Amino acid sequence: MKKQILLFLLVVTLSACNNSKSTGATPQPTLTDYQVGEKWVWKYKGVTDKGEVRSNGTDTRKIVETKGVLGMTIGKDTIPVSEIVKPDNSKTPKYNWPLKVGKKWKYENSWTSQDGTTGKQSQNAEILSYKEETVAAGTFMAYTIKYTGKTSNSRGYNADEEEIWLYAPEVKNFIKLTQIQGDFNYVEELIEYSKPNK
Repeated sequence: MKKQILLFLLVVTLSACNNSKSTGATPQPTLTDYQVGEKWVWKYKGVTDKGEVRSNGTDTRKIVETKGVLGMTIGKDTIPVSEIVKPDNSKTPKYNWPLKVGKKWKYENSWTSQDGTTGKQSQNAEILSYKEETVAAGTFMAYTIKYTGKTSNSRGYNADEEEIWLYAPEVKNFIKLTQIQGDFNYVEELIEYSKPNK
């Protein structure tokens, strides 16, 4: 009888541990989570329903150090990592930290492009799952976050959109983005992730 009780308690404990791993919350990365030399490379492609390729290429980001300050290179710019990890106190954030399966929120964003065009996004977000996902860069535990809503701009553009983001805590970034916006389909996938000690 004691063996059966101990076995039952062991099964319950292991089950609870497994559940906490799959349903636990993931906090926002902090400055100390990044290190010089860390690198991400994504491949992206955007195509219209008619087969017109509107974007096709790669995006590389690296962690560098300048005068003792960590920064992330994004194109020709270098953004301080302290800005990237700064808590977003907006009531409608892109990522609603901590991440947890089942969480829902509203995401809203206003922007101005280099040519002066202004635009808005309004989406409902939901975290659908946390499980292993495989992309070109490897297999990672990742959250599947679905965003659905509308985007519009000052030039009269208005479209329904759906985005699926796979966010992997291990790489502190998304590993895949699939977006459908009107007649435009866009996919961006992590093809390389490296750290100096890996």
